[in-house]
Amino acid sequence: MRLAEERALLCETGRRMVGDGLVLGTSGNVSVRRGDLVAVTPGGVALDALTPGDCPVLDLSGEVVEGARDPSSEVPMHLAIYESTGTAAIVHTHSTYAVVVSATMRELPPIHYNTLLLGGTVRVAPYATYGTPELAAHVGAALEGRQAALMQNHGAVAVGADLPRALEGARLLEWLCAVYVQAKAIGEPRVLTEEELVAVIGRAAQGPRGATPPGGR
Repeated sequence: MRLAEERALLCETGRRMVGDGLVLGTSGNVSVRRGDLVAVTPGGVALDALTPGDCPVLDLSGEVVEGARDPSSEVPMHLAIYESTGTAAIVHTHSTYAVVVSATMRELPPIHYNTLLLGGTVRVAPYATYGTPELAAHVGAALEGRQAALMQNHGAVAVGADLPRALEGARLLEWLCAVYVQAKAIGEPRVLTEEELVAVIGRAAQGPRGATPPGGR
């Protein structure tokens, strides 16, 4: 079976996404690239019910080279992200707070310095119908220089050098969205300034004798 290890990891990641509340039902999708091939979750199957054989393998043109199930309808977005970013793994979620923020804001400001782990202020890609080239283009632009983006009235996407890191980015983004929404419920959130963020970057750059990198404490 082609990309057997990667397909097994898709199933493990899907179960973790459901367990973490990042997806509901058959929503959301995941993919991982190795060379000129991409393993992706299929459409219409709950992510916590997948087996490796359920996950088709595609070439970079989107043609299925192995697998009986149809790939996720979001394949155009995944392939466009691979082409534009050079990343190796993508996690797409419909998590609650990400959808709330995406439906009400144009960006998620730096409510916490861990925003730096995603590249800074998280952009919201304009709305387009799922599975379309328009959505793929919007998300690709929102991801420029970032590890994650929100998708207006839709959800979120996170990328990484491997699936564990992409999933961790998706989990962090949902946490940041939750912090912002809950802060907004009791007042106007204070967001970090560029100067404050630069100071965090500088302190992390000091290495072992300075502070741990963002997220370390």
